[in-house]
Amino acid sequence: MDLQSLAAILQGALSPNPIEQKAAERSLKQYEYAPQHLVRLLQIIVEVNCDMGVRQAASISFKNFIAKNWAPHESGVPSRILPEDKEVVRQNILNFIAPVPLLLRAQLGECLKTIIQADYPEKWPKLLPWVKHHLQDQQVFGALFVLRILSRKYEFKSDEERIPIHHIVEETFPHLLNIFNWRVQIANPSIEEANLIKLICKIFWSCIYLEIPKQLFDQAVFNAWMVLFLNILERPVPEEGQPADLELRKSWDWWKVKKWTVHILNRLFTRFGDVTLPDPEHKAFALMFQKNYAGKILECHLNMLNVIRIGGYLPERVINLMLQYLSNSISKSNMYNQLKPKLDVVLFEIIFPLMCFNDNDQRLWDEDPHEYVRKGYDIIEDLYSPRTAAMDFVSELVRKRGKENLERFLLFVVEIFKRYDAVAPEYKPYRQKDGALLAIGALCDKLKQAEPYKSELELMLVQHVFPEFNSPVGHLRAKAAWVAGQYAHINFSDPNNFQRALQSIVAGMRDPELPVRVDSVFALRSFLEACNDLDEIGPIPQLLDDLFKLMNEVENEDLVFTLETMVDKFGEEMASYAFGLCQNLATIFWKCMNSAEANEDGDDPGALAAVGCLRVISTILESVSRLPHLFADIEPILLPIMHKMLTTDGQDVFEEVLEIVSSMTFYTPAISLEMWNLWPKLMDALADWAIDFFPNILVPLGNYISRSTEHFLTCKEPDYQQSLWKMILSIMSDKNLEDGDIEPAPKLIQVLFQNCRGRVDQWVEPYLRISIERLRRSQKPYLKCLLIEVVADALYYNAPLTLSILQKLNVATEVFGLWFQMLQQTTKSGARANFKRGQDKKVCCLGLTSLLSLPANLLPGEALLHFLKATLGLLVAYKEQQRAESGKEDADADADADAEVEEADTDDMSSIQSDDDDDDSDRGMGVDDEDGDEAHTRRLKKLVAQAKAFRSAQPEDEDSEDDFSDDELHSALNEVDPFIFFIDTIGALQASDPLRFQNLMQTLDNHYQQLANCVAQHANLRKIEIERKKREKATAPAGALL
Repeated sequence: MDLQSLAAILQGALSPNPIEQKAAERSLKQYEYAPQHLVRLLQIIVEVNCDMGVRQAASISFKNFIAKNWAPHESGVPSRILPEDKEVVRQNILNFIAPVPLLLRAQLGECLKTIIQADYPEKWPKLLPWVKHHLQDQQVFGALFVLRILSRKYEFKSDEERIPIHHIVEETFPHLLNIFNWRVQIANPSIEEANLIKLICKIFWSCIYLEIPKQLFDQAVFNAWMVLFLNILERPVPEEGQPADLELRKSWDWWKVKKWTVHILNRLFTRFGDVTLPDPEHKAFALMFQKNYAGKILECHLNMLNVIRIGGYLPERVINLMLQYLSNSISKSNMYNQLKPKLDVVLFEIIFPLMCFNDNDQRLWDEDPHEYVRKGYDIIEDLYSPRTAAMDFVSELVRKRGKENLERFLLFVVEIFKRYDAVAPEYKPYRQKDGALLAIGALCDKLKQAEPYKSELELMLVQHVFPEFNSPVGHLRAKAAWVAGQYAHINFSDPNNFQRALQSIVAGMRDPELPVRVDSVFALRSFLEACNDLDEIGPIPQLLDDLFKLMNEVENEDLVFTLETMVDKFGEEMASYAFGLCQNLATIFWKCMNSAEANEDGDDPGALAAVGCLRVISTILESVSRLPHLFADIEPILLPIMHKMLTTDGQDVFEEVLEIVSSMTFYTPAISLEMWNLWPKLMDALADWAIDFFPNILVPLGNYISRSTEHFLTCKEPDYQQSLWKMILSIMSDKNLEDGDIEPAPKLIQVLFQNCRGRVDQWVEPYLRISIERLRRSQKPYLKCLLIEVVADALYYNAPLTLSILQKLNVATEVFGLWFQMLQQTTKSGARANFKRGQDKKVCCLGLTSLLSLPANLLPGEALLHFLKATLGLLVAYKEQQRAESGKEDADADADADAEVEEADTDDMSSIQSDDDDDDSDRGMGVDDEDGDEAHTRRLKKLVAQAKAFRSAQPEDEDSEDDFSDDELHSALNEVDPFIFFIDTIGALQASDPLRFQNLMQTLDNHYQQLANCVAQHANLRKIEIERKKREKATAPAGALL
């Protein structure tokens, strides 16, 4: 397509007529992979005679196409851009960076970033020579622009990935230093010069962010740079050209130069100026920096900060960075000694005024209270805020130099309190009182620990904080609520004072000023944590109504946290409000999601608040889990959320939604058909994009199979059995998936075999086949264990069928050989290396025991003996693990049945060691480092009890695979006692083939005969205990079952 035709299509894409616009977009799509299409777009972008709208449309199309196709994100997908077109772009794009207008340059810069990331240095070796050449001619700006992008590629790289930056620095820094030096010497520099200096600063920043380049270890070279940075730091910003508007002024290039200079000096000081660094070269650099520059920088910062003391202007970010430098100086003796003579001025005339409520705060409070609240709770705002930096300075001063400064600072604060109390309302220093309260709140951790302040906190609150709950000034009411929340956990000698504060906080939720209401709710969370009785709070319906009104008005996750704390702490007491809570939370969730979708920047607080709403809903569901009748009423409220958010629309809240689905499929008396309609959505998500959430998706899938087995087995439209097989086959056959990615798949197969015993014979062979295929190429021990357990569950499901399938596949010897090998493996400490959890051992016991029931023609005597020994060893290990986890629980429980026999049994079992076990059983098993890659599995924040049955092992954790009790597992095997199952199986063998049984017992040595006797004793005791519990359950009153 020629240039004129392409320009016409781009013009059509700008048409206000939707039909013409769509037609143009289709044409662009049709020709986007045509040869030279990318080159033609670049030609239009740089054509000065072309319409600016068309050039802009071309730049956007050019940028998007390169981002998608230059280096495709999917591995193995080739780029669809012709190599010759790429070469033309690389040869020409650099020369047009400087001439094009700013709007187009931004788009080309994004393109350059993509190309450099993909191609430099291997495919674009001429890039650095081009930069170096043009740093010495009239195209300095273009060279600096490109060098900034190039250096930023390596900003966060370390070790070998960082090697190219060394060459970049070597080739360009001498020229940068010359350019920098020349620009600094210009008497009346223009704003264009500021732009160049700013680019040099950014390049320097990227190159030193993680590591000092070797060239800068040359003291003469480093000094040349530092002289220039200190020059920039000391010299006043030009008055001419400064915008009058403060928002525009802070973005003015000369102030940005100042900001980047301070940024660089802070980085050098905090990362590379530490004399305790162990590396000799870096320690020498740190000593040199401390000696020659750290003090000069501190002096410059103090001089600049003095400007705001006398009413001058500094951008907030510059103030923030300078205060960070001061804070970092406190711990270093030489720096603190330099700061100390000026500390009173710094602390009381610079730092404290920054902590006080100011004109900008008042303007925002009055004109846009929602924005005031947003800024107050925005962590990013905190990072850049002078007020936060001032609070940090005070905290650091008190923490590191408290002995000489804490009392002095508190006397200053008390003096403000006294002056405030002493004058009439019209003369009260409200803003100073606000700053004093902020200081008291910021120092809460220190004051709550140190005497004599610790014992005076209650009096301080009563005298100076509580009265401000009724202040005529809104910001003081808000600050009083915040400070009270900071001290809610202290021990109040007078309970009435706690109640007074709590009731004032609750009343503050109905304050006419929005920020006061928000701060009151935030403080309420601390009071909820501190109080022991829900009745202390007051009328709950009114409080919830106030809370939800505020949540509807402000999308703030901190408000949601308060509700979550309330539900979490007073669980069942909140049961009567569960329906209304879920209803209101669902409404607010949709509102927050709509707000987040409408915000294209992606930084809307509504997204975090939406996540919080779902988290609270999960907490509510768990808190009323013992009241299953409530779930039928709640389900219709949550179904729309689950349906919508189990698609790609809900990727940001997918984990939270899955937790809700897990609860709704576990706690309900029966899984409804409407809930079953979510199964296809889970499968679609897993097949399409949600493989990272497989451990989470596993939980509801397991619930469907285990709690609604009949529907799972009998429904044919859709066919859930076929759906499950298709998904597991796809995942376990995928060679691109790591072992950790597929761990939930064998767990699901186990759920199927355990809960559908005798009803899925047709699936035994397919699942065994795919499990063994995956077993052969598995590397991680935990996955191998899970796949062996699939075989064990299949044996328990139907031992003759499973053995015949293994023999048919010619894998029986291979599988059993690996199984026994894994049973015998130990870690360096001697602990069992595999099958660490109690549930793992139980499954293996049941599978091996099932083999003992096979007739002699299927299981020869030698194999029978081998399986019997392995089973006895595992049963002892299982018993030992139960005893280790529950302490004396078993002994106490069995005492009512037969205390003396139980004592003897416990002693016998604990004194015997199987060949496979040691006296630590499975404690301390995380020591082998082969479990490392299981780290990627996501931990749910508050799993329902069912989820714990499926939780994957965590790395380098001594109890990684057995950090929860097997009694919590929701499994059909819960009702099966492996000891009783073993004894019943052996009894059946004795009854059906006495001679075979007799020969088997005679071949056992004394050790294993003793083991068998002890297992038999324990099995009989278990029978007695189980019968006793059944009788107790049958005779228990109905209410006791809850």
